[in-house]
Amino acid sequence: MQPDMSSPIEETIADLGNSSQSLLNSKLIDLSNLNSEELTVFEQAWAAMEPKRRRQIVYRLVELAEDNLELNFDSILRGCLKDQDAEVRCKAIEGLWENDEPSLINPLIHLLEQDSSEKVQAAAATALGKFAMLAEHEKLRSCHTSRLCHALLTTIDDNSKPVEVRRRALEATAPLSLPQVKEAIMNAYQSHNSKLRISAIYAMGRNCDCSWLPTLLKELASADAEIRYEAVRACSELGEAEAAPHLIELIKDPDTDVQLAAIQALGKIGGTEAKEHLQHCLNNSSEAIHQAAEQALQELEAGEDPLSFRV
Repeated sequence: MQPDMSSPIEETIADLGNSSQSLLNSKLIDLSNLNSEELTVFEQAWAAMEPKRRRQIVYRLVELAEDNLELNFDSILRGCLKDQDAEVRCKAIEGLWENDEPSLINPLIHLLEQDSSEKVQAAAATALGKFAMLAEHEKLRSCHTSRLCHALLTTIDDNSKPVEVRRRALEATAPLSLPQVKEAIMNAYQSHNSKLRISAIYAMGRNCDCSWLPTLLKELASADAEIRYEAVRACSELGEAEAAPHLIELIKDPDTDVQLAAIQALGKIGGTEAKEHLQHCLNNSSEAIHQAAEQALQELEAGEDPLSFRV
């Protein structure tokens, strides 16, 4: 009888693949930083697992990595981008959120352009947003930037694509200070699709161009609470003092989310008048308003004295 020569990692992987056994974190942690040989063993076992088990594992890996920064499952998650199950692909994209290696750009673009799942396409578009930010700060090679811009702008203009995918592509491309991007934002804002308009307002803030401010100030008075909310967040991104009086008015907005966003924005923008109103909010009977004002005042004071340290 031949002795069992399987390695500890092979045993771990075999146990994980057994759907009748509970998933133990102690075993999943062993999948961190697999070498190339171990990864090959894992991929072979992965292909034989049931879709439900693969989903369970990838969800748990992403949770573990979020809770412990020393764990790294990126090599596994990269492989999951090609998984047959859309849920696995989607979760893998989420799990790779902190990874900004340019080698991820092409796989994400492929998912954006070719994947059969709308949810996966939208997630890929969102994930490309961090690379757009890197490109804007000239931290990407020009070939990557060109490929990225073309893929996102083409998606935005493709009316055959689902609105959810197009709007996420618009939001992702927003950091790029290109005329084509400003045009795409304006076209979406002027469209009759409410979701595209909301994404356009969000994109105005991410675009960090103060020429959007008059439009945003107008939308702060919109009858639609979701539009007011996104306009507040966009004003916060622009950080223009001109927006402060308008945001102060929204501290009393009938929608709680708008109120909280306005308080947060005032903490970021600052100014004497903003500070006074935030201090007044400390007396509000709502615990959420009180806490938001407290945090906003801390941010405001830190901005006034960047050398101050809080214990």
